[in-house]
Amino acid sequence: MRRLLLSLAVTVAVFPLFGQTRTPSSNTLALNEFSQSLEALSARVRPAVVQIISTGYGRGDDHANGSASLLTRQRSTGSGVILSADGYIVTNNHVVQGARKIDVKLTEGPGAPARTVLAKLVGSDRQTDLAVIKIEGSSLPRLPLGDANDVHIGQVVLAFGSPLGLEGSVSMGVVSSTARQVREDDTMPYIQTDAPINPGNSGGPLVDTNGNVVGINTFILTQSGGSEGLGFAIPADAVRGIYDQIRKDGHVHRGQVGIVAQTVTPAMAQALRLKQESGTIASDILPGGPADRAGLKIGDLITSFNGKPIADARDLQNAIYRQTPEDDITLTVKRDTQTLTFKMKVIERTDDPQRFADMVDPKNVIPQLGVLVIPIDEKLKQMLPTLRRGYGLVVAAETPDIPYTGESLKAGDVIYEVNTVPAVTIRAMTSTLDALKTGAPVTLQVERDGSLMYITLELD
Repeated sequence: MRRLLLSLAVTVAVFPLFGQTRTPSSNTLALNEFSQSLEALSARVRPAVVQIISTGYGRGDDHANGSASLLTRQRSTGSGVILSADGYIVTNNHVVQGARKIDVKLTEGPGAPARTVLAKLVGSDRQTDLAVIKIEGSSLPRLPLGDANDVHIGQVVLAFGSPLGLEGSVSMGVVSSTARQVREDDTMPYIQTDAPINPGNSGGPLVDTNGNVVGINTFILTQSGGSEGLGFAIPADAVRGIYDQIRKDGHVHRGQVGIVAQTVTPAMAQALRLKQESGTIASDILPGGPADRAGLKIGDLITSFNGKPIADARDLQNAIYRQTPEDDITLTVKRDTQTLTFKMKVIERTDDPQRFADMVDPKNVIPQLGVLVIPIDEKLKQMLPTLRRGYGLVVAAETPDIPYTGESLKAGDVIYEVNTVPAVTIRAMTSTLDALKTGAPVTLQVERDGSLMYITLELD
């Protein structure tokens, strides 16, 4: 009996009687506070996250009718985040690329009905896969861009967006890596996260617990087609540079300092009698460039960029990639037994044909040549101050199927004449080509790398 009473007493102590109020433990209170903070954060962030529906035309397959290259209407969805109260939105380039119409769906608060507004493309950058679009409005909800230096492995982050078209979704995870390069030739060090990201999250923000945008969700690595804990976001500092340039100029300026760098290998170190078997060596200093004017020399070992250590050539390339023209930078180098510091200003790359592809209108196609072009205007004249003529058409990109044989056009070429007829406008050029018979020879006068040349080809 005594044993039975003792057992009942223990049971009552462990399981309070029905109707008694339990005092929450400190762990329960902490969990409640954490949950409530996430709810408040989500409520604050979601109004600034938008769903983007882009409509355009692309090449589709119609094997039933024997055609493999029909132009079909295509529709895609993605996400974006409002960064300014007057309606500037950043998203991924692949969300809006080739779009003829961009709709933005806004949800301005709990219980408020969603509304759809029309957006215009301000500019895009294929290399970083970022784009800026604009909607009309004022006092719109917006989010601030964070600082990449404040992002750490293990930090809690939330991914917002419209995965699989489900708008207003949020998922939680941690930062798995702060500078992941998926491929060796990647110039972008991505933030890796295990926060679930799926198709449709592209362009949405990766947010820290303070509500700052630390990255733009861009892609996943997957074998199943769904999230497998390997999501990647473009860091906020890279987003800021691209966003500011596109908002100001409509396109991105690439920077350089006139250094060709290589990673030091043990064999190289032995042959060149270097005192270290790793690091970054300047294999060339371009004459007249910023590094040359600052005093760097071939053979200098570059140890730091703006005070941050440089481990290899890719480190240096990535550091320069994130700079914009007119930025001031500092390089520290080892030369023999000396440690030297050089200051220089970043200048714009003039040999980057990709910058034209980001400015082209999909309608500006020359079908007979299979190229997309940009007519020379005052803005292009400023970008290309050494042009030989005041008119012409800049080749921005080539279509997949080239409809001619002979010499090839290249991105960056400037077409001045077609069979001696000035290429003043796209219509003038297409009219001249339309008048030619199939198989007729065509000679284009082109400026390439500052020199005039003739390119002869035969239309199919």
